[in-house]
Amino acid sequence: MAKDNSFDVVSEVNLQEVSNAVNQARKEISQRYDFKGSKTAIELENDTIKITTEDDFRLNSVVDILKTRLISRKVAIRNLSYGKVEDAAGGMVRQLVTIRQGIAADKAKQMVKDIKSLKLKVQTAIQGDRLRVSGKNKDDLQKVIAFLKDRDYDIELQFVNYR
Repeated sequence: MAKDNSFDVVSEVNLQEVSNAVNQARKEISQRYDFKGSKTAIELENDTIKITTEDDFRLNSVVDILKTRLISRKVAIRNLSYGKVEDAAGGMVRQLVTIRQGIAADKAKQMVKDIKSLKLKVQTAIQGDRLRVSGKNKDDLQKVIAFLKDRDYDIELQFVNYR
């Protein structure tokens, strides 16, 4: 009897790299001339990055610096969800950036539906915030991976535990 092969589809962000990127952004902000004397703060709390500064222009600059640092550390910026700009105390503005981990249930269901539309002999199972795809033929699994890479699910996908 042939053994089933499988892989997991996940969407994870390395929080240590995010922490390093936030620290680099904080250091760059402290050294930049256009931020001298400003009350700009960038903080990482669990899965949320809180940016507080004096005006919208500086806020956009901080977001650009953060994106640059995240990209240089190979963190997927597609998994970031930007909240709306809020007024904070003392004439400051604040924006929360949420880091999305895992595959949401509705996206996982859509992925299962899309995989089934391929008419390949593979089975899919939603396991919490990941998706397991298994089948006897490795070529079918490779086709599923290529298919999922071509589709846009608004999150960065990784393929792990390939057996």
